[in-house]
Amino acid sequence: MTAKGKDEPLGSSPKGEKGDQNISNFFLFRQAVSVWPLVKSNLRIYSEKLNKGLKKNKRSLRDPFLYLGVFSSILFLTLTFGAGSILNPPFQEGGTSFFSAAASEVFNKFSNQDLFISKKGRTETPDLNMVQENSLAGISSPTTLSFQVLGSLTDGGSKEITEYLVQQGDTFSVLSQKFGISTDTIVWANNLSKNAILQTGQKLIIPPVSGTIHHVKKGDTLGEIAKTYKSNAEDIISFNELSERGDIYIGDILVIPNGIMPSLPTPSYPQTPLASSYFICPILSPCRITQGLHWYNAIDFSNGSCGDPIFAAAGGAILKVKYGWNSGAGNTVTILHPNGVVTTYGHLQTILVVPEQIVSQGQMIALMGGQPGTLGAGRSTGCHLHFGVQGSRNPFSR
Repeated sequence: MTAKGKDEPLGSSPKGEKGDQNISNFFLFRQAVSVWPLVKSNLRIYSEKLNKGLKKNKRSLRDPFLYLGVFSSILFLTLTFGAGSILNPPFQEGGTSFFSAAASEVFNKFSNQDLFISKKGRTETPDLNMVQENSLAGISSPTTLSFQVLGSLTDGGSKEITEYLVQQGDTFSVLSQKFGISTDTIVWANNLSKNAILQTGQKLIIPPVSGTIHHVKKGDTLGEIAKTYKSNAEDIISFNELSERGDIYIGDILVIPNGIMPSLPTPSYPQTPLASSYFICPILSPCRITQGLHWYNAIDFSNGSCGDPIFAAAGGAILKVKYGWNSGAGNTVTILHPNGVVTTYGHLQTILVVPEQIVSQGQMIALMGGQPGTLGAGRSTGCHLHFGVQGSRNPFSR
C-alpha cells in the first residue's frame, strides 16, 4: 500500500434493549429478596393479631385499627414491588410470574459469566470528562476487557525501539549479546561505521529485533520497502501491527524484521526548515518541558495534570488516530501539515478528532493522559504529552 493520509474507521457495537431489561429484572429481584423477610414478619404479626381479635371479640371486624393495618400492608407491598408487579404479575410472555422471570434471567446471566463481573474480565465504565469546567468531552462506551487483553495492552516491550546510554566497556559485540540483535542492526540504526569507537554516555538507538528501521515518506509502498531491505511484507505488517491491507502513513516509523541495509543509501526523510513561530506550544501555559529531546525527535510536556487540553501545534489534516499500546506511545494522533512536516501527539487520555479532519492551529485535539495503569497511557511514568516532529527540527529542543 502507498503511504497515505487516512486510517481504518473505528467500529462500535450497538447495545440492545434486552440487556437493559435483564439488568432491570436483576435489581427488582434483588430488591424483592432483600425486603421479603420484613414483609413476611409484618404479615405474620397482623395475622396473629387478627386471629386473637376474632377469638376475643366477634365484633372486631368493625375495629378501624384492623383495616388500618391491612391497608398499611397493602401500601407497603405496592411501594416495594410496584403496582404492576402486584396487579399484573405475569408481565413476561407465557404468563411467567415476576419472581420466576427475574430469577431466571439473573441466574442465566451469572451462568453465562457476562453480567457485571466475570472470570474473564470486567466492565469498565469511564467517568465523565470535563474540559475547562464548561464542556463535556466525548468518551468511548463501556467496554468489556479480559485480563489477557489488558496484558497485551501493557506488555509491548518486545516491539519497542529504545534508547541506550553507552556504559564503560561497551562495544558493538557486547551490546549485540546484551540485546539479542546483530551488530549490523545497531550500526545501521545509528548511522555508524563498524569501526566506530563507542563513547561512554553516547546515546544509541536499539531496535527490538535484528533488521532495519524505515521512516515512511510520501510515495512509499509496503512492497517497495520490503524489496529494498530484502524482507517480507507480511512480516512487516505483523511486527508493526498494521492493518490487514498493510496501510502505511507518512511519518510512520517501521521496524523491518531481518531487513538488510542496501549498499546504496536509501533517500532520507526530507527536512523542512521552519520559522520559529510555525509551531505553538501544544499544552496550556506555562509551556513546561519535562523531558528534552529523545526518540524520535520528541519533547515531553506536562503541567502535572491528566485531562488538560492538547492543542494542534500548527494547522493541518489529521493523518492517523491510533489507540492502545502502540510501542509504548499509547493513544496517539498524527497531523500532516501543509509543508509535509508531521507532528505526533502521544499518551492521550481522550482523542477528540478523527482521520482526515482539518484542524487549525491551537484547536483542541485531545486530553492529556499518561497516568500509569490507565488504558492508552502506553509506557509512561505520569501525566504528560509526547510531542514528536518528523521532517524538521523540533523547535522545542534545547
